[in-house]
Formats: sequence, structure tokens, C-alpha cells
Amino acid sequence: MTRSFTILGLESSCDDTGAAVVRGVPGAATILSSVVEGQNSLHEAFGGVVPEIAARAHAERIDVVAEHALAKAGVRLTEIDAIAVTAGPGLIGGVMSGVMCAKGIAAGAGLPLVGVNHLAGHALTSRLTDGIGYPYLTLLVSGGHCQFILVRGCDRFDRLGGTIDDAPGEAFDKTARLLALPQPGGPSVEAEAARGDPARFRFPRPLLDREGCDMSFSGLKTAVLRMRDTVMEGNRLTARDRADLCAGFQAAAVDVLAEKTRRALALYLDDAPGDPVLSVAGGVAANRAVRAGLETVCDTLGVRFTAPPLSLCTDNGAMIAYAGLERFAAGRQDAMDLAARPRWPLDAGRAGMLGSGKKGPKA
Repeated sequence: MTRSFTILGLESSCDDTGAAVVRGVPGAATILSSVVEGQNSLHEAFGGVVPEIAARAHAERIDVVAEHALAKAGVRLTEIDAIAVTAGPGLIGGVMSGVMCAKGIAAGAGLPLVGVNHLAGHALTSRLTDGIGYPYLTLLVSGGHCQFILVRGCDRFDRLGGTIDDAPGEAFDKTARLLALPQPGGPSVEAEAARGDPARFRFPRPLLDREGCDMSFSGLKTAVLRMRDTVMEGNRLTARDRADLCAGFQAAAVDVLAEKTRRALALYLDDAPGDPVLSVAGGVAANRAVRAGLETVCDTLGVRFTAPPLSLCTDNGAMIAYAGLERFAAGRQDAMDLAARPRWPLDAGRAGMLGSGKKGPKA
């Protein structure tokens, strides 16, 4: 049996600076500590994350957050087996801050370095929290990504489909800005939707008329903009209009995610084990309406539904520490030339969903 490892994980891909200590073996590990410092107050006035501000905040705080995680866990650096760090994808300034800090700790303490794909961190979280076995289907649904991933191992991922434009979290954030709601937009839209009538405004369900598991959310956000302009009275939106717009938007997003999940599960079930599992991860997985819609699909198809606790849905160091633990236990580690990558698709065998730039596929 694989011996137990203790891993310090660092996460800095967007606007949450995270560090955590995880101990155990693949499929049976414990979070000894998890510290996350958010940056909402730094970006609130701009209506979204400003990459330069985020990068500076990460550079100023990530070493302090790492110290807090070690202290909270009651673990000395000499008891750590390896340093795991998000090496991409993400906002390059933030990713670089984390990678450079991890290299410094690893070099100074003489510890192995393990680069982790941020998306793999999310995809493997249910292995940490629920101990589920391979293979399983993950819906990674967040502010920057939305993909159906068949997870076969810590480095083996098959993408079944994903968004061809905006991710759901991005659409939630943009809708919040359109309706003058505070950021982060996801929780704000969800709170307003709870007070609204989802049937008053009927928004489109993009790509449901096409086969496959690919999704689109850009047009849904544009439909909210047009409806907002239609109902506004003298540049003023009533509280009832705002709540109903949020409810209609959220209902449409849930319908798209539920139907596309049903299709992805049908593909997965063709070759699934005796205990098929859908794991949902990422920040949008914290949305209760989204969870309820996906649970209904799973109940209908006889598939076990798992989702991390809300604190592990958003970006955090624990998921990176655990993904690093799995890679390290499998004999993977990286040299000191580990590069920060703004783009790093999980399934390298398939073309990027969002096109390519000079540094390769975006997702």
C-alpha cells in the first residue's frame, strides 16, 4: 500500500490566495488545514477581477498564507514530503506568484516540487472528500471553465464537452454587473433569484437543439441585457424586475446544465463501473439551484451525486495539495524549471474549446 504523504499546497490562479496541508494516501486523505484569503474588497469597485491587482496581492500574501496553513495544521516544514502548486491555467501573474513561492520553499527546504493543473485540483476534489474510485464523471463548472470530464486517473482525463464561449460563472458575474448587483456575481444573482419569479421572463436555452454535450452561455447573458433594457423605466430597474430577471436567468442556466449533464451521463454510463458517480466541482457548484437540478438528473438515471462542501467548491489550497499528493504518490514531480502556464487543457488529446493563441489551447 502507498505510504502516507503530507503535502503543502499553494493556489493563486485567480483572486483567492490559498494554502493547505493535506495528509494521507490517494483516495483517503485528510485536510489538516486550509487557509484562503479572498480579494473581494480589492476588486469590488471595478466590477470584476483586475489581473494586475490580483497578482500583486498574491505576491504580497502567499508566503504568509502558507505559514498560517502550516501553523494551523501543527506541522513543521521538515514534516512536509512535497510542495504542490497550481502551475496553470489561470491569470498568469497570480500563477507566477504561486510557482515562484513554491520553488523558493522547495529549494530552501530541499523538498520535491509538484506542479498541479488547477482544473485537475477541482476534478479530484471528490476523491479527497468522498473517496470515490476511478473512473467517474466530473462537471467542472466555475467562473472560467465549464467542462464534462471523464476522470480515469490523476493524470488521465477525457473531455466529453464544454462551453464554447462564456463559462456559467462568468455569465453570472456579467449578469450581476448588468443588474447593478455586487460582486462576486454568483451569490448575488442566486440571492435575488430566490425572491423572483422564474416564469416571468423566458430566456433562451442555448444549444439544447444540438446534439452533444457542448454548451454556450454568452447569448443567455445578452438576452438578459436586452430584457433589462425593455423593462427599465427611466433608467431605473425595480426590485421586482431585478429579482425576476435573476430568477429567469438562473432557471435557464440550470436547464442547460441539467440537460447537457443528462447527455454526458448517457455517454459515461455506456462504459461506467457498477457504482457510477457524477462529481460536481467549481465555484458554481455552490449554487443551490444548480445542485438541485443536477441531483434530479442523477436520481432519474440512478447515478450517485457528489459535490464538495461549499468551502471546497471555490478555489482553495486543499484541492491542490490533494492533487499533488496523488501525482507525487504516482511518482510524478517537477524540476525547478516548472513554468507558470496561462493555458493548460486537461485533455491534451483534444483541440481547445475556446481556440488557441501563441501559447496553445486555452481550455
